[in-house]
Amino acid sequence: MDDEEASPSFHIVPMNIRHCQDICTWTYEPPYDIYQWSSWAQMEETAEEFGDREIRETQYVSVLDREGGLLIGYAQLFPLLGVTRIGLGMRPELCGHGMGPAFVRFIAEEARRRQPKDEIDLEVLTWNVRALKAYTKAGFVVTDSYERPTPKGPMKFYCMVYEPPVSRT
Repeated sequence: MDDEEASPSFHIVPMNIRHCQDICTWTYEPPYDIYQWSSWAQMEETAEEFGDREIRETQYVSVLDREGGLLIGYAQLFPLLGVTRIGLGMRPELCGHGMGPAFVRFIAEEARRRQPKDEIDLEVLTWNVRALKAYTKAGFVVTDSYERPTPKGPMKFYCMVYEPPVSRT
């Protein structure tokens, strides 16, 4: 079975409170636990990321399985000048099972559909080999590396830019 046949069918919807509450319960195994969110109550209280209603409504979307409506993951489509920076997360029990490239490609194509003139990029921790493989298979290439602060101290990142294959029609 090729990559396209194996690709699940996704659907983008606005992120709602029920999705936020669900995402805040997701638990990732170390070392991926760095990607866990605070409790929904804390995120709402501090207006952190999707806990802020305006940020949630303008930048965040939920990704559902088209057939069953299961919340597969989410994406942040963060606007920069001439760039849409993607942030994303996938339901932990789905990580590491081959769905990542299709999930990431779907989000990148949604970002491109919304802002067709923008460059589409994302940041990834350099140690996150699993994500790097998925992003590369989805059509992203490393264009830069740098260190920046995180809640757990300074860490090294790659910036990756979406360069999908050109279709031949």
